[in-house]
Amino acid sequence: MAHTRRSFLKLAGAATVAAAAVPRVAEGAQAGAQPKRPGNGPMPKGLTLCTLRSADRLTLGVRTKKGVLDVEKAAKALKKTAPTTMDDLIQGGDGKALQALVEAAVANGGAKAAFLPEEKAPFGPAVTNPEKIIMLGYNYKKHVAEVKQKTPESPVLFNKFNNTLNHHGGVINLPQKVAKKFDYEVELVVVIGKEARNVSEADALSYVFGYATGNDFSARDLQFKTSQLLLGKTCDGFAPVGPWLVTADQIPDPQTLKIECSVNGEVRQSSNTDDMIFSVANIVSYASQHFTLKPGDIFFTGTPGGVILGMPPEKQVWLKPGDQVSCSIEKCGELRFSLAGSQA
Repeated sequence: MAHTRRSFLKLAGAATVAAAAVPRVAEGAQAGAQPKRPGNGPMPKGLTLCTLRSADRLTLGVRTKKGVLDVEKAAKALKKTAPTTMDDLIQGGDGKALQALVEAAVANGGAKAAFLPEEKAPFGPAVTNPEKIIMLGYNYKKHVAEVKQKTPESPVLFNKFNNTLNHHGGVINLPQKVAKKFDYEVELVVVIGKEARNVSEADALSYVFGYATGNDFSARDLQFKTSQLLLGKTCDGFAPVGPWLVTADQIPDPQTLKIECSVNGEVRQSSNTDDMIFSVANIVSYASQHFTLKPGDIFFTGTPGGVILGMPPEKQVWLKPGDQVSCSIEKCGELRFSLAGSQA
């Protein structure tokens, strides 16, 4: 990961303070209650968003035909007000104001300096400050079969922490002192946009802010060292997400998306989200019955077949420093990251 844990927390700190000041109202606790957002702004539509890194801050970016728009720079250039960080936007920032700013910047030559070519954009994690990172285990039929597990009767939930967040173009420093069996897991990431409690499956997708490509990177020897998965899932940088966060309106049905993962150019996983055992709507509804979901919470929704763990032992060649991993999900874009050696 390009940033250390300390520097990432420093970058995210301002966003955390801002988020703490935003009032949050529990949703869905009463029958027929209409979902609301904290703050006053509606969720944006039709936008492909990202986080941009600089030396001392994380700012909001938007993909446009002119390149990636740095929203903070555009707002200053055009003297307009709009959310300028991903966390501000997700926590209730005015989506319509952001959309108006983007339209003005694309049409107005005065914001030319606020655009970056995609290939030069310094991406950060698509979501920077989730209260919860919720993971799904054994949620694709072919994956369950390859690892010889029983089909679960309800979603298998576990978690990661914010230290795992990583970004497109980032590096995972493999903790080789404590682990050797490193594995990839491409996953559809779901970002919550409204506070939710006791949400029905029929209403669940209306609480989704957007979708992204992610990888539940894993150290299998740590994962199975005890009966708990935590050690193998929560090493620094083990949750790359990005580069884009696509607003939910652009993916009305998240159960029809092609999903792939490649290592050094070789396709290892190739499937479709229609192979999920529990749909996105079911996952969101199920989790909300047990705890309150907050704007910015993210779900990694499980991985399809093709992981190293599912191969016969004689064919298990674990990931190593120098490997290049690429993950892609239809409509969400391609996430790429590399692996490096570390004794930490």
